[in-house]
Order: sequence, then C-alpha cells, then structure tokens
Amino acid sequence: MAKLAGKKFTWVIKNFSSLKPKTYRSDTHEIGTTGYTCCLAAARNAAKHEGLSVHIIYCPTSHTEVRRCVKYSLTIVNQLSEELSIFGEGTQWFDPFAMEHASASVFCFPQFHDKDGGFLVNDEIKIVAVIEVLEVSNKSDIQVETEKTNKPLRKIKENDGAASIVLLKEDSTIMESIDVNGFQVFPSQVEFVRRIFEKHPDIADGFHAKNQRLRTTCMNFLLSLIETMCQSLQELSDEDLVEADIALTYLQNAGFKVDWLEKNLFQVISKKEKEISGLAMLQETEENLLEQKQKCAQLEALAEEQKKELSATRTPLSFDDVV
Repeated sequence: MAKLAGKKFTWVIKNFSSLKPKTYRSDTHEIGTTGYTCCLAAARNAAKHEGLSVHIIYCPTSHTEVRRCVKYSLTIVNQLSEELSIFGEGTQWFDPFAMEHASASVFCFPQFHDKDGGFLVNDEIKIVAVIEVLEVSNKSDIQVETEKTNKPLRKIKENDGAASIVLLKEDSTIMESIDVNGFQVFPSQVEFVRRIFEKHPDIADGFHAKNQRLRTTCMNFLLSLIETMCQSLQELSDEDLVEADIALTYLQNAGFKVDWLEKNLFQVISKKEKEISGLAMLQETEENLLEQKQKCAQLEALAEEQKKELSATRTPLSFDDVV
C-alpha cells in the first residue's frame, strides 16, 4: 500500500464541564485529495464513570466507490506532562456503501476530571488526531480483508399506538425492491419510509447520490438509527448513544435534513442522563433506607434490653428479700 494523504489536526474542547448534549463534535476536516472528510466525536461515559470516549467519524464527500484503508491515532493530551497522555491507534477499512465509521476510541477514567490530573486544564481538553489514508495496491488486499456481515433489515410495527421496529429475516437477493421517493426499499420498509417522507418531505433534498446502492444503504442507515432511538432506556447504553450521534453526523454530512432527528436524539440523551441520575439517587436512597432499617433494628433490640432492665428494676422486694 502507498500513502495517499496524511492529516494531523488538534481539537480543543473549551468549557467542557458546561457542554450539552453529552456527545459533541469537532469541525470537519478534509483528508488530502481523497474525496473524504472526517471529524471527531467526544462523549462522556456516565453509566459507570465520568470518563471520556473519542471516536472518528469518517465519510466520503464525493460519491466514489473506492474502498479505503485508514490508519489513525488519537491522543488525549495531558497538558502538564506529555508522558501521561493517553494514546490509541488502529487501522480500519472504509466502504462508502457500508457507511462505516471508525469505532476506535480512547477511554479516560475518573482521574480525567482531577484538578491536578493534567487532562482538564482551564476547563479545556486537547485531542490530537492523525489520519493517514492508504490506497489498495491490488485486489488481493481486499480479498484477504474479512468482510463485515450486513445487519438484517428492519420494519416499523404498530403496537398499542406506539411505533416500534422489529427484525426481518429477508434475503436481499430474493426480495423485490420498491421505489419510494427515489429510494429502493423492501416491501416491509415501504410504509415506514413513506411515513418519513410524509412528515419530512424535504429530508433528502440535499442528498444527490445517484448510485442506487449508496441510496439504499443511506436509507437503511436512517432506519437503523431510528430503531436505536426507539429502544427502551434500559436497553440503551452510552455506546449506543455515541454511535447514534455518529450515525446522525454521517447522515447530515451525506446531505440529509434531519434536524428533527437531532432534536429527538437530544431528548433521548437527556432522558438517559436523567435515568442514570435517577438510578444513582434511588441507589443512594435505598442504601440510606437499609442503613436506617439496620439502625431501627439495633434500636429495637436496645429498647427490648432496656425494657427488661426496667422491669427488673420495678420488681418489688419480697418479704424474704427485706428480712
């Protein structure tokens, strides 16, 4: 493989403690002349700790069919000592039709927020990304690469007036597709896609891809994103929400008008944060309740002892005791 282009850029997140929502993105950067752009997405991991994960979002700006291999590194800079900086790197294939994004991330744990830790200085975080796009020298490079299996298609299902999405086991080589507003979709998806266009007729006005495979992939990507947002809060993880935000960015970069989806995703993220906060408060309350119950049990036992002592004290002396 020969290196086509390299790109190094620094993202400084200012006023980190006050940023909302919990997932936020850097500016978009062009990767040389490859027809691709990338940006970074950072998210707090509130479920288990107040850490940080950083993801690369990578997408084509032109509708090329070229499959690229990307070598990347991410560094969360320790601003007091570079030796303590957190570093992660990897290599990943990107297929424009698969709409893949980099799943690599760098995790920081609670000490990330320590005042003297060096990562958060003046309420600012510094992240350095290095992206190198490689080209395939021959077909064997692709053949040795393990392909990812496509996720099953999904459709909308009505359940007590609420929309939910269920898995479909359809063979894409057998099912006949139907055109809905210029997108080839499976029969099971028709109603759902039509409903999307009925409510948001301008959703694809900025999406100009003519390749039908890419158009279908983007629509499936949109449906999968909506599926994620329709899950219960108990099923949603921090990673799910980070990936949902990355998926939203991908669709926006592709030209979809999904401001409505962004607002709904923000609501889901806010509800998830509220749920996590509520669970923490409930756990604290239950722990306090258990502690109080234990204290009550101890007080009850003490009261019983005191009753016995008082009863013994009140017992009058007998004649024999006096004489």
